[in-house]
Amino acid sequence: MSRIRIFDTTLRDGEQSPGVNLNKMEKLEIAKQLERLGVDVMEAGFPAASEGDFQAVKLIADTISNVSVTALARTRVEDIDRAYEALKNTPHPRIHIFLATSPIHMTYKLKMTPEQVIQQSVDMVKYAKEKFEEVEWSAEDATRSEWPFLAQVIEQVIDAGATVVNLPDTVGYTTPDEYGKMFKYMKENIPNINRVDLSCHCHNDLGMAAANTIAAIENGATQVEGTINGIGERAGNVALEEVAIALKIRSDRYNYETGLKLNEIKRSSDLVAKLTGMYVQANKAIVGRNAYAHESGIHQDGVLKNAETYEIITPELVGVSSNTLFMGKHSGRHAFKDKVKAFGVEMTDDEVKSAFKNFKTLTDHKREVTDDDIYTLIMEVKTDQSAMNKYTLETFQVNYGTQNITTATVALNTPDGETVQTAATGNGSVEALYRTISELINYDQKLLDYQINSVGGGKDALAESHVQLSVEGETVNGRGTAQDVIEASANAYINAVNRYILKTQAEKEEVVNR
Repeated sequence: MSRIRIFDTTLRDGEQSPGVNLNKMEKLEIAKQLERLGVDVMEAGFPAASEGDFQAVKLIADTISNVSVTALARTRVEDIDRAYEALKNTPHPRIHIFLATSPIHMTYKLKMTPEQVIQQSVDMVKYAKEKFEEVEWSAEDATRSEWPFLAQVIEQVIDAGATVVNLPDTVGYTTPDEYGKMFKYMKENIPNINRVDLSCHCHNDLGMAAANTIAAIENGATQVEGTINGIGERAGNVALEEVAIALKIRSDRYNYETGLKLNEIKRSSDLVAKLTGMYVQANKAIVGRNAYAHESGIHQDGVLKNAETYEIITPELVGVSSNTLFMGKHSGRHAFKDKVKAFGVEMTDDEVKSAFKNFKTLTDHKREVTDDDIYTLIMEVKTDQSAMNKYTLETFQVNYGTQNITTATVALNTPDGETVQTAATGNGSVEALYRTISELINYDQKLLDYQINSVGGGKDALAESHVQLSVEGETVNGRGTAQDVIEASANAYINAVNRYILKTQAEKEEVVNR
């Protein structure tokens, strides 16, 4: 079978999803999971975009050893230099540079002639090749480009040293038939095309990203670019798990395979959803909550007699377990450490101690704790990047009744080491709570988005809240968990404020260091 390389861009294109704002520790945990999943290439970010993005890419490049780490750069010397500084310590550094080739982009965005686009692409591929062994060049908006011109550019960037050529459907405009024919045209009309890997990168604006990707593979693409859960700008990117499972299940039709460890798909999906706050729809293919559920009586009868009557994918193939209850209040630290090891998560002794403490607190309220609960607690510790001097929740109380005005009383520990307390009212428990917390925090704040979800099922399920705040005019995300939904909501709000504090502290330190 022909091997299809998987290029994951969850940490770059995926993080460009509206409302997603990962800190560098969250990015690192996703990168480690992508390594366990077995992707061939991970695009860690866009180092020239900001100091924070540069530091996150550098941290990933310095940590990940079994996957080729790449970064995005415009066809500019300064972007390429910045990417090299971030990536130079990774064992397999590579760069991904791009320039638009469609008439509409060249005319209105770039204000460049076709000849100028060719020259800039060639010059920057040559420059990148001096620093990177692997150079990927992308024709932004390839699917709205003129094919003869596109072929002309590609031939010249290959001669300049490109090792991968990407033909993205940047705006999700194409159809499977069109996209497949474009790849076939390039294979037949570019003399040196066999010297590079041809890559496809599909967006899902018309809901055809997976179909377009398969069409590209059938017509010569040897690399697939996409994201976990299909996150990304606008309607998102192709979901890598959908492509990988489609190739696996329909191997009778598609003579291709990937190197993904398919039983890591569900864990990867859950982690990305948890850290981005972009939860997977219940009927999402492969990883949705209902993907392996059967409500119809006829379906249930068939599955009980033979699962293959209605299940073409076994849950175990993608790592979906029965979520067996395994630990409770009498479980000890050794059993907890064994579970951490089973997850494949590396933790220091202090991190294990902190996570175990949170686990014991949870068992005071929840009799039986699931794998999902434990994994959530572990990730809360692993991705905590809060400043030492931060706001912490001391106590809170919310009084709610259908005939009464909802009142919240909150005590917070401030970054200055003081304890402050106040009370406020609101139209409901969360509004009263947030209004009270807001009065205790010395920043201008505005709630932009609020979500609450359960981890697993049952009336005692662990609650997980995500918020998006504007703090002093800057948008920040926050995440919090607790056995109680109101406490989880409070933790998420305070976490967002602490992230703002950390970010401003880092920016001040950067100015001082300069």
